[in-house]
Amino acid sequence: MFRLFLSRPLSLADAAPWATSDELAAAAAFPPARQSEWLSWRAVVRRELCRQLGCRPDAVAIGYNDVGAPTVELSWDGAVRGVHVAVSHCKGSIAVGLSDAPCAVDVESLDRNFGRVASRCMTPAEQALSDDPRWSAVVWSAKETLYKYAGRRELDLLGDLRIEQADFAAGRLVGRIRGGEALQLHFLFFAGRVIVFLAQS
Repeated sequence: MFRLFLSRPLSLADAAPWATSDELAAAAAFPPARQSEWLSWRAVVRRELCRQLGCRPDAVAIGYNDVGAPTVELSWDGAVRGVHVAVSHCKGSIAVGLSDAPCAVDVESLDRNFGRVASRCMTPAEQALSDDPRWSAVVWSAKETLYKYAGRRELDLLGDLRIEQADFAAGRLVGRIRGGEALQLHFLFFAGRVIVFLAQS
């Protein structure tokens, strides 16, 4: 089951109880905004898993895989198990997805000028799918989501990642990675943000 959490970056006082001493030491070297984002998504992951399972924060190990994507491993109740995690942040917002299957998420501020990057991320066919003024933001965020979901580097936004169908009113998209299987994405708008997510059922 996929669960999505949206949050403002937490204060250091709110995030610190959910962080390890190594994470706090590492975060101290970051600029303040980066520090807040980095600690906040970890705090959300640990807080929500501990609420769900009744475990302690130190039972939740957070790391990175070989392509730099975050990983979560639970050592709880005598067993070690993996949890799929998806993370994104933009100024003022953190998005975290937790699932028992692969997932990905992206959050973007609608204040950003996506018209400037439309030609680099949208084919003419994709541009024709909607005339909503937020469409370029949705496509950019959807392709970021597909990129993360693919789990590999050096994918081209135009050539490798495609959006083929869109139901704007329902917040649904169909995309493909390098011509592979059709993937269902969902999007929503909240507090001046677009959030796109993809989760296997």
